[in-house]
Amino acid sequence: MSRCTLFLFSLLLIFGDVSAATRDPGSHFFDQSLGNFSDELELAKEEGKKGILIMFEMDECPFCHRMKTRVLNQVEVQDYFKQHFLIYTVDIEGDVEIADFHGDAMKEKDFAFKQHKVRATPVFGFFDIEGNIMARFTGATNDAKEFLWLGEFVVNDHYKSTNFSRYKRAKKKELRK
Repeated sequence: MSRCTLFLFSLLLIFGDVSAATRDPGSHFFDQSLGNFSDELELAKEEGKKGILIMFEMDECPFCHRMKTRVLNQVEVQDYFKQHFLIYTVDIEGDVEIADFHGDAMKEKDFAFKQHKVRATPVFGFFDIEGNIMARFTGATNDAKEFLWLGEFVVNDHYKSTNFSRYKRAKKKELRK
């Protein structure tokens, strides 16, 4: 056995299989949309979900890429969010025809820009099962833990009494105790 192979094998024994902690977000985080958010709301109701999470993104967005490769690929993140939400992407520059939460047809870019005022990416929009916005977060989170806090913030209805910045500060304070 060569020294290089032996070294790599030793690292694997020490650190374990690091790939086991991540999965492709395309197949494990995002749901396949039928292009009709009105129908998706019905499905969320049937499945007992809190609502729908939409990641508004665009192809060349480095922060979207960072979220997908460092946060949304984490097994713990995927499992938590899949438990509580149906999750879709919307291309803010997209010309694909979709139906909004009321069944009205429009292009993805109109849904993003005209209806939801998305001007930067990524934007994570949390919608209840009636299609009303519960919370919105613009940008990339620092890490998976912060994104999980964002999920808890919505799932546990903290968005009704505070904003995410205050909630996050309180979570950090709890960790220091």
